Amino acid sequence: MKQLGSIQLLVAVSILLAACAKQTPEPATFTIEMSEYAFSPGTIEAKVGQQVTLELVNTGVLVHELMFGRDVKMTNNRPDGYQSDMFEMANVEPQVMMMQEGMSEMEESGHGADHTGFMIVLPKANDRATLTFTVTKDMQGEWEIGCFSQEGVHYESGMKGKFVVNP
Repeated sequence: MKQLGSIQLLVAVSILLAACAKQTPEPATFTIEMSEYAFSPGTIEAKVGQQVTLELVNTGVLVHELMFGRDVKMTNNRPDGYQSDMFEMANVEPQVMMMQEGMSEMEESGHGADHTGFMIVLPKANDRATLTFTVTKDMQGEWEIGCFSQEGVHYESGMKGKFVVNP
């Protein structure tokens, strides 16, 4: 009888510990509107282990881009991307799908061409892209998102925000 009570206690403790164990966060999707000269929302928060999908929409009329990093890099006294790229630092290759005006379906896209580091470029109004990745421990902390179009004019005009990764 004493043995049965011990087994029941062990099972109850095991269930309790399993319930308290850190679980993988639910996937999250955020829509980021890119306009002249802002990202909306200006701050996105994610958790380590979470799969994140960012739906990007160019709601402006100018070319806009999205980069993630720290420490703005200057070229000819103009902001020109980041010294530290979030995806490179974390060794993560996000999946990107682009939908541009006039396209009948989405196509996979790579990086932008003007700056170093990972970048998504939406050239025209109503262009869209999705960016999907899993947040890693190496991404933990606060990162800046920025648009450096027109030789940094967009960035200087306030087109920046925050991507915050919590444990």
